Amino acid sequence: MEFITNSPEQTEKLGAALGNILPAGSIIAYEGDLGAGKTAFTRGLARGLGCTDLVTSPTYTIVNEYLSGRLPLFHFDMYRLHSSDDLWDIGWEDYLERGGICAVEWSENVADAMENAITVRMEKLGEESRRIIIEGGIDLASVSL
Repeated sequence: MEFITNSPEQTEKLGAALGNILPAGSIIAYEGDLGAGKTAFTRGLARGLGCTDLVTSPTYTIVNEYLSGRLPLFHFDMYRLHSSDDLWDIGWEDYLERGGICAVEWSENVADAMENAITVRMEKLGEESRRIIIEGGIDLASVSL
């Protein structure tokens, strides 16, 4: 399903709508360039999960954990990883077994570990406008801006 957002707030709102319906164990595989809105979308995702923590980019930590919502949210940044072997080395399987939501930025770097993921493709259309395409095994009928 394709959406157009015209501000970071709308991008967050779309993320929150998805967070409201995600089942435990979901993997979100983000695709998009720097500045496409992945972290803004994840802030909304966290809000939709009921998370009250401050959500920031995990660029230098590889993963940030947010545990205050109805499900734990694990926000990964795979930009510095070179293969899915690196992902397994940091405990990917352990995160999957915890039954939370794994939101993965730069998922294309670990594509073979993204089995059954919901793909969120983000494209900059303008300064604040984004095209966001969400695909995967989830009913998106209730997701809207």
